[in-house]
Amino acid sequence: MSHQNDFSAEMTSAISSVWGRLAKTPIVRGEGSWVYDIEGRSYLDFTSGIGVTATGHCHPLVVQAVQEQASKLLFGQMNCMLPEKTVEYSRAIREVTPDSIDTFFFSNSGSEAVEGAIKLAKVSTGRPNVIAFQGGFHGRTAMTMALTSSKGIYREGYQPLPSGVFFSSFPNAFRDQCDPDVAVRTALADLERLLKTQTMPSETAAMLIEPVLGEGGYVPTPKGFLQGLREVCDRTGILLIVDEIQSGFARSGHMWAHESSEVRPDILVMAKGIASGLPMSAIGASGELMSKWQPGSHGGTYGGGSPLAMAAGLATLQVIHEEHLIENASRQGAYLSNRLRDCLSRLPHRTDVRGPGLMVGVELIGEHGPDKEFVTNLQHECLNRGLMLLTCGIGGNVIRWIPPVNVSRSEIDEAIDIFDQSLNSVMEKRETLALTS
Repeated sequence: MSHQNDFSAEMTSAISSVWGRLAKTPIVRGEGSWVYDIEGRSYLDFTSGIGVTATGHCHPLVVQAVQEQASKLLFGQMNCMLPEKTVEYSRAIREVTPDSIDTFFFSNSGSEAVEGAIKLAKVSTGRPNVIAFQGGFHGRTAMTMALTSSKGIYREGYQPLPSGVFFSSFPNAFRDQCDPDVAVRTALADLERLLKTQTMPSETAAMLIEPVLGEGGYVPTPKGFLQGLREVCDRTGILLIVDEIQSGFARSGHMWAHESSEVRPDILVMAKGIASGLPMSAIGASGELMSKWQPGSHGGTYGGGSPLAMAAGLATLQVIHEEHLIENASRQGAYLSNRLRDCLSRLPHRTDVRGPGLMVGVELIGEHGPDKEFVTNLQHECLNRGLMLLTCGIGGNVIRWIPPVNVSRSEIDEAIDIFDQSLNSVMEKRETLALTS
């Protein structure tokens, strides 16, 4: 019997319907990879709040850090005072970012951070335009909607959006059924054409890219493509902004997903797993680049002023280091991917299991194209059996696996067992329907 009926429409009527919720019954507690609803049912949470609870729900060190800070200072507005925890965190995050990234601006959300990064790029270069890439997701504010092309629903009804944004191709060899090197060369050629026909280098401030497409389908950006972007940026004076909002903080099996490409970003954008559940984001750049921002020309009431978030961020970095979560993400991610390939081998679909570390996407292509119906039914079946998963991709046919980066082997095994049972159930139902239709 499904436990996913709406939990008292009257009780939830004051909550906006713009949130499309996965689990319908209120969640009252979380611990590690698990959450528990008001009816006492447990779920393996392999969504991690879309990558936010990177160290699991309520990690003891994070909880302790927040509790201790809460008794000392809850808030300090950055234009009025300098909270000690902000100073501590800025020094700590500098130790784990690329050498060229040594100065930071803090805010509350990924959208805020992306918007701030665009402002920094424009003011520091004196150029008005930005290039983003097809399939990218960068937020839902007006500017970040203009930079997003992963799904039409994020832009529909809000046009016209801010101008000066141009989209170039993203290399997707699986989608296009071509050699990966061909996909990279084609996408780089499209970029060169864009720079000659729509936005000249002299009027282009930055290129913005995710090292792994998030909402766009968990597609890793090929090493050769990132290196090609770096070469174009170096040649033209365009800044390279790397959006690590979903892929950062150990999730990829590196601290930052772009590390595997050996590419240096000019601006690094961070959020989601940064503070294990507290609202926080950051923009990192060189001190020279940051100095182009005049005092007061950018800011926000809560940006950089939450000692609670900074304390959680410090504890998150401590957990990542002390519990060797980069290595855990790499090891458990490889195990998860291999087990998923075994599960999917019996499907009639064309399948792809991809992504670094514990940022794994499973794409299903049926006889007539992206099989969104199958994926949606599979997601719901998993939920009914106690496993929370999300979908993504332009066609809605990608299941994404985002467990906490400290997930255990036994928890992955339990999740795979549920997934395998759910696959059998959805396949049987489809076969039965085909026989009776």
